[in-house]
Amino acid sequence: MAPTVVRVGSYRLFFFSREEPRMHVHVAHPHGEAKFWIQPDVALACHTGLSERELAEAQRIVTMHVQEIVHAWRQHFGG
Repeated sequence: MAPTVVRVGSYRLFFFSREEPRMHVHVAHPHGEAKFWIQPDVALACHTGLSERELAEAQRIVTMHVQEIVHAWRQHFGG
């Protein structure tokens, strides 16, 4: 299960139900994907296929929606 948290243009932010416990979010885009750590600060964990511009936009979107991501994470996983 991969609940979608936010959609902005071509970017979809989501997380997998059965993955590592450290808070993070995945970002899917038609050109590739990225994973961002959420805490203690938003930081790129890994990516594939995205240009530097697309990565910067993905990080901007994650940062803009960080509170929504944290809330969705806690609702889905508890805590």
